[in-house]
Amino acid sequence: MSERLAAFIDGSNLYHALEENCGRMDLDFGSFVKKMCGERQLFRAYYYNILQDPERRGTAYQEQQKFLATLYNTPYLEVCLGISKYRGDVLIEKGVDIMMATDVLQFAYRDLYDVAVLVSGDADFAYAMQAVKNLGKHVEVVAFPSNLSYELTQTADVLHVLERDFFDDLWSSSRDEKGNTKPQRRRRRRTPAKKQGEGEG
Repeated sequence: MSERLAAFIDGSNLYHALEENCGRMDLDFGSFVKKMCGERQLFRAYYYNILQDPERRGTAYQEQQKFLATLYNTPYLEVCLGISKYRGDVLIEKGVDIMMATDVLQFAYRDLYDVAVLVSGDADFAYAMQAVKNLGKHVEVVAFPSNLSYELTQTADVLHVLERDFFDDLWSSSRDEKGNTKPQRRRRRRTPAKKQGEGEG
């Protein structure tokens, strides 16, 4: 029987890691999750981030809405958004880590998956992942070495250290010889609708 996998993606952590290591962030999340999953059965993938403030960060908010629209159209991927608060001019994330840790734990307790794949290098998740292991689940951590905490390296059953070439076939746009990006044409999978009365009886 195939292992059931659930992926938990720390959106902010991944965004900054891609920017630092690849110089681009136009990741095709459907293909990314599929590559991590391999031949295993995907229960569901969860993406966590903050919602940008439309009043103080109007441009960033509009860009994020376009990005989130692509995520909402990605099969078997759920978007979980915390909120952002300001202390003076400093942006503070609120609720994202708690949401992510809670989901990892409650889904393990409800036996909805066999393997938790954590896409983050943040040490704050180490204790929650250890609790998941104590419930009999396996833990895989996916991160670039530059943002991978020592605590998670010690907690993970399997550690997938990312390199730039891992993403060669996972971008949502291609680049020409000058480095300019151009969208790749993608076909949405369609299933034929049944005619009225077809398959009934």
